[in-house]
Amino acid sequence: MTTKRTNPVSDAGALIRKLWQYCNVLRDDGLSYPDYVEQLTYLLFLKMSDERKGGPVPPEYAWGSFVNLSAEKMHRHYARVLSAMGEQEGMLGLIFRNAKNKIRDPAKLRLLIVDLIGQTKWTGLSNDLKGDAYEGLLEKNARDTKSGAGQYFTPRPLIDAIVECVDPRLGEVVCDPACGTAGFLLAAHDHLKRKNPRMTRAQQKRLATKSIRGVELVEEVARLATMNLLLHGVGGNADSELPIACRDSLEEPPQFQADVVLTNPPFGIKGSVTYTQGQKRSRNDDSLTIVRPDFWVQTANKQLNFIQHIVAQLKPGGRAAVVVPDNVLFEAGAATIIRRRLIESCRLHTLLRLPAGLFYAQGVKANVLFFDRRNSQEKPRLSEHLWIYELPTTKRYSLKTKPLQREDLDEFVSLYRSGAARDGTHRRLALKASSSRIYRVVDILQSDGCLLDMASTNESPEKRQPGLARLDELSRLVAEDLQQALLLITKSKEN
Repeated sequence: MTTKRTNPVSDAGALIRKLWQYCNVLRDDGLSYPDYVEQLTYLLFLKMSDERKGGPVPPEYAWGSFVNLSAEKMHRHYARVLSAMGEQEGMLGLIFRNAKNKIRDPAKLRLLIVDLIGQTKWTGLSNDLKGDAYEGLLEKNARDTKSGAGQYFTPRPLIDAIVECVDPRLGEVVCDPACGTAGFLLAAHDHLKRKNPRMTRAQQKRLATKSIRGVELVEEVARLATMNLLLHGVGGNADSELPIACRDSLEEPPQFQADVVLTNPPFGIKGSVTYTQGQKRSRNDDSLTIVRPDFWVQTANKQLNFIQHIVAQLKPGGRAAVVVPDNVLFEAGAATIIRRRLIESCRLHTLLRLPAGLFYAQGVKANVLFFDRRNSQEKPRLSEHLWIYELPTTKRYSLKTKPLQREDLDEFVSLYRSGAARDGTHRRLALKASSSRIYRVVDILQSDGCLLDMASTNESPEKRQPGLARLDELSRLVAEDLQQALLLITKSKEN
């Protein structure tokens, strides 16, 4: 007799469809997609806490307190539970802070509690199944929502490719200071589990409780991120720190240093607060200015401030991959200073240029910067290069109809994983891909404005001719090789 194996992917898909069907029912009650996912988060937490005997929820507010209540009484009790749970400390406070019941019809709330959440033993499901189902729900929410959650969603194929390139290792602390719904953190967690199938119990505990850290400014999104991690088996133990902190990452210097930083900070050039360097940490409420003694320059540009923050967050030797818009590569003023300081304090070795349409904000052209934090005494070397890979634009991408696929990034990942981008031999990568070019770091430092992609600044993206830029770069490589050959011939004659 053979045992039929279940397909975790199809099981997760079925669970997503079931969860989403209830959302369609609740939309008749005026509930939006984000509101539904939020209410689902509250109820899932209560149900899972009840299934884990000795959970953190006080008995008077636990799942069992809803049993045998009429729809009207259940509706009133649910509102009391959310209010009381929001006043708790730690994990409960993070999940339920400022929580409100947005389901107006008591009958529909009872349907959700009794028929959907109550009919499934959630702790009996694998972390992969329930985690993938919840993450799939967040992804569907991002795709189907015209505002709100979509701005926090980074395409999973891009996240997976970035994580594979940076390659987090067991025992390292991985951080995302603008974590959204925790996509980067979960991909890093999955990567570590997949690469280390025989972890000891101590290693498993460290991975679940110490290795994954995120910060998110928006309370509702921090709630979703926390639940997303919990459903994947990250955090939640009494002796662990919270995996997600709800605060402004930029308001003060990092509270810890990380081995790896993976992040897609919020796009948008100007914020309401200006961050300036100084001798002490303080906030001037009148001028909306925050003093960051570890920042290089004063600016209200959010992306530029996140670059400064990420460098401060990294340990010496730490690795980072950061999604940034084009203005970070080319903008004058404070951006020039930050690019120069970034190259001086970090080995900026790779730039992945992405076409427009990959992210929710249509028309925004995104890039990924890969860099390693230098040791305090290390300076840029003459042999250092910046490798630029431009994702081919033969396919027009969109978040809904033509989303990015993992295979679209195969060539980039393969070239990056060859090691050439980080070990100083990546000058030959320009020969292997028509979409590649490289620059010497010293040339970038000496250029006007310290521009990160000099081939892309004189013309608009529509008029750019990457073939000519590559031909010019290959010519320079040949000239360098001839110079090195002449030097070797001269030395051999002298000897």
